[in-house]
Amino acid sequence: MSVTTYQRQLQHKKRRKLTKAISTLLLWLFVINLGIALGAGLYETRIEIPQWLMILPESGYQWNAEAARQANTGLRFWIYVTTVPLTLLTIANMIVGWHHRGSLQRWWLSAVGAATIDRLWTFSYFVPTMIKLMDGTLPEPEAVSIALQWVNLNHFRHIVVLVAWLAALKAFSLHGRGTQHNQVQ
Repeated sequence: MSVTTYQRQLQHKKRRKLTKAISTLLLWLFVINLGIALGAGLYETRIEIPQWLMILPESGYQWNAEAARQANTGLRFWIYVTTVPLTLLTIANMIVGWHHRGSLQRWWLSAVGAATIDRLWTFSYFVPTMIKLMDGTLPEPEAVSIALQWVNLNHFRHIVVLVAWLAALKAFSLHGRGTQHNQVQ
């Protein structure tokens, strides 16, 4: 074996190690961020939303745009947890996961697919609708109707994030095994 061939093999080994480390890091960050997003979403549903959409015994539901504006969870929290980081991690994991094969790739891209659905749904419906609700210019019956729809659809969004998180955890467990079946292409 010549020195040049040996050097190329050594460089290839180093590159594979670095690729594995980067893919491990990206998948781990994806798992952590999805878990935080799920937990925070459930917290918001249980603690924050009842302050915005209140049930009054005498008149039913009431939308409190002022409470939603004061909480402003979109700019105070979500932008730092999901809007930017989860979106970037979803894109990065799509790229990295695509280069694997076998069951690891299937689980990884399933997680990415579910996270992509969440991201698209968030940007196309949840964010614009909440901005409209927080504006406070909608008539009360319309605001209540839209807020109830937002809350009900938000439950399904939690399920989508849960699916993404569980699939990402499964991918991480397979990635850690490092079997030949799951190697980078």
